[in-house]
Amino acid sequence: MNSERNRSRSDRPLSVVVAGGGTAGHIEPALAVADAVTRLDPTARVTALGTTRGLETTLVPERGYQLELIPAVPLPRKPGMELAKTPARLLGAVSAARSVLSAVGADVVIGFGGYVSLPAYLAARMRVRSRSRLPIIIHEANASAGIANKVGARFADRVMAAVGGSGLDADVVGIPVRGVITELDRPGLRAKARHYFGLDEDAPTLLVFGGSQGAQRLNEAVAGAAGPLGKAGVGVLHAYGPKNTINPDSPAGAPPYRGVGYLKRMDLAYAAADLVMCRSGAMTVAEVSATGLPAIYVPLPHGNGEQRLNALPVVDAGGGIIVDDAEMTVDWVAREVPAMLSDAGRLAAMSSAAGRTGHRDAADSVASAALELAAEHRAGTYRARLRSAFRSPGSGPQT
Repeated sequence: MNSERNRSRSDRPLSVVVAGGGTAGHIEPALAVADAVTRLDPTARVTALGTTRGLETTLVPERGYQLELIPAVPLPRKPGMELAKTPARLLGAVSAARSVLSAVGADVVIGFGGYVSLPAYLAARMRVRSRSRLPIIIHEANASAGIANKVGARFADRVMAAVGGSGLDADVVGIPVRGVITELDRPGLRAKARHYFGLDEDAPTLLVFGGSQGAQRLNEAVAGAAGPLGKAGVGVLHAYGPKNTINPDSPAGAPPYRGVGYLKRMDLAYAAADLVMCRSGAMTVAEVSATGLPAIYVPLPHGNGEQRLNALPVVDAGGGIIVDDAEMTVDWVAREVPAMLSDAGRLAAMSSAAGRTGHRDAADSVASAALELAAEHRAGTYRARLRSAFRSPGSGPQT
């Protein structure tokens, strides 16, 4: 009976935990890998680890995955009371993460950086003491690695990155992107997409978005140029952010200028567009280049310049241009956007170049590595349990 129980446990579906929360830049790669895991092994169980502070509380359930929450642990960069509280908070988050890993019978942890990842890495690592350490895979999406992934990379089994030079010793695989994006047939979906958003079927169309929260600079520059854009016959699909507002003043008879707080159907948004204006977070650059859309990247002017670094490979290849945040004005949009959209040859060349820079198989690469390590972990712990049981005099295999 005990041997049958052990066999049953070893044969149960592999359990994969993806840890990536906070912004869409951490969540979307995690969900893309989750999709790839379930495509490669339909029996696998995928659990997403997150916190209450991020978009995962909405995005993960919408994609049909189980979400487990742990306390968020921000890492203050300056001395003070918040920094002093960090160790205790981290211990609490690690304890919560270990409970989740145990409850779901995790076989592997895949982390993508952010608040939730460091507790997940440490929880998996601490299981060494019980001789059941979990394999860890890290994926770094940004051109410059964040602190959670820098720490986790010291003891991870596999480290992967979107680009070289991230500061980690990693295999470069690109950024995991959803299949609905990598397989997007933009020309075939164009009419449907424009009807969905209420856009002109034939007008050259600009897609504008600034990430999940919008971007005030882009909002002001593009909405302020609604008049010149409309006179030039340019249609606009503008995602301005759920907490923001815009008041575009398009002239009579101009193609529609459609403003929305948030784009739930990014696939259709990409299909509707001829040109994109956006920030250059790593996930944004990966998706835009995967669709082959020409892009105007406006890097966020904060941090250590990682957004500019994210866009540079695509720009250097000819798939987009970079415009500094301070230079993104109403006058720039009114002057440059109609000129770009009227140059079919330039757009075609940029589209081809952008498509060549995209990594369409990154999600499968990460998922395959995770399933391999999970299977090895499962087999190893199962054999170790059997050996331990058989070494005990007078006893058979035990659960």
